[in-house]
Amino acid sequence: MKDLLGKALRDYFNRNYSEDIITSTNISYEEVLPLPYLFRSYEAMNAMEQMALSLAKGNTLDVGCGAGIHSLYLQEKGIKVKAIDISEGAIDVAKQKGVHLTEQLHLLDENGTYDTIIILMNGTGIFQTLDQVPQYLMHLKALLNPDGQILIDSSDIKYMYEDDDGGYWIDLNGPYYGELDYFMAYKGETEDKMKWLYLDFDLLSEKCEQVGLQCELVCEGDHFDYLARITHS
Repeated sequence: MKDLLGKALRDYFNRNYSEDIITSTNISYEEVLPLPYLFRSYEAMNAMEQMALSLAKGNTLDVGCGAGIHSLYLQEKGIKVKAIDISEGAIDVAKQKGVHLTEQLHLLDENGTYDTIIILMNGTGIFQTLDQVPQYLMHLKALLNPDGQILIDSSDIKYMYEDDDGGYWIDLNGPYYGELDYFMAYKGETEDKMKWLYLDFDLLSEKCEQVGLQCELVCEGDHFDYLARITHS
């Protein structure tokens, strides 16, 4: 991992902002990810993010914290929060922005226990592929206090496979349609290909049930996206 995300976050934080991140997937064209978006205020967050933050309580873990915008908001509300990310640059920026407790860490290496775990900005992406979902859910379950909750968002991207006639060009014998190859480029460099998972709510709920977790729909967004709350059964 070249940590292009971390490099971009550091550039923006250090006022060296000159261009944005470019992202793409194996089923979509290049899109611009504006760096200011990764530093947005609470007021600029979408309704699902705001809802998730309003539901957070107790000792909280912010997974894939990025620049720490969610952690900072929770801190300001008096909530104890730990922010983790695999990006060294992201953790450096989050720390400099004032997040009290940070660690460069993969989720599967976290071993604390929490009342709330937030995994936002297509949180199911960290599962990477469908066959890894049980492993991640079992680990999250182990991190959860008895009355704890996981707040996670994602999208059902089936719409991206719809043709002009209303049919779908999904290979039913292939991988799950939400498993994507994800590409990122920044300032002429290309990040190593990543696996990224968009998981529809029904399938997430089914996978939770299989490992003894309960999944409820909190709210839906404007474009096939949703926020879910996962608890012990």
